[in-house]
Amino acid sequence: MHPIVLWFHKLGSPPTFDRFAARWAPWGYGLGLVTMAVGVAWSLFGVPADYQQGDSFRILYIHVPAAWMSMAVFALMALYATIALVWRIKLCEILAMACAPIGAAFTLITLLTGSIWGKPMWGTWWDWDPRLTTELILLFLYLGVIGLYNAIDDRRAAARAAGLLAIVGVVLLPVIRYSVVWWNSLHQGQTIRVFGESSMDPSMLPPLLWMVVGTKLWFIGALLARARADNLRRESGKAWVAEQAGGGA
Repeated sequence: MHPIVLWFHKLGSPPTFDRFAARWAPWGYGLGLVTMAVGVAWSLFGVPADYQQGDSFRILYIHVPAAWMSMAVFALMALYATIALVWRIKLCEILAMACAPIGAAFTLITLLTGSIWGKPMWGTWWDWDPRLTTELILLFLYLGVIGLYNAIDDRRAAARAAGLLAIVGVVLLPVIRYSVVWWNSLHQGQTIRVFGESSMDPSMLPPLLWMVVGTKLWFIGALLARARADNLRRESGKAWVAEQAGGGA
């Protein structure tokens, strides 16, 4: 067996994953917080005010990375759920369900910062704009996955049911992505491109990249921590968990 394949196979073992998550979750949290701190400081003190929006544009350094993460986490959750349904891999069930609360938090941050940004730009806290409305539906989908997972006592059956909802819900992501193109929208069009030229001033991009990387690192830490906690709950009757608890005491 290829060493990489063997490593992933071993990682699926609950005790091995527990050790892996315990080791790397703090690194994800720590590096993420440091990276985001640099991004926030740079965005506040190292970037000039926008010629149209003034200083209110600075909220994009939170809004945009959170919006990207809200969709990326849902896509990852659907991917894990698909693998879990097809190959019955328990760790993927756990990782899929661990994604949901984190993705919901990013989506809520997206909606809140969008409203704060929209007030001075549009003159209102909320408008049933296609981008805002579809992002709100995304939040409801996250809450639906969380609620369904917690409504069923059998953890594996709950993960399969909630995972199916995530797989079906992934069709919303391209609608969110292209909503500003398909419909007449108050929301501004795409100004930041990962590949290709962005319409933002180049001096404004570096702190945004720090925030994008920081949110991803923090997500890794949060995902590992939540998945580890769920893994321990599922394995609570096993000897290795009791030995670990005894060693920790």
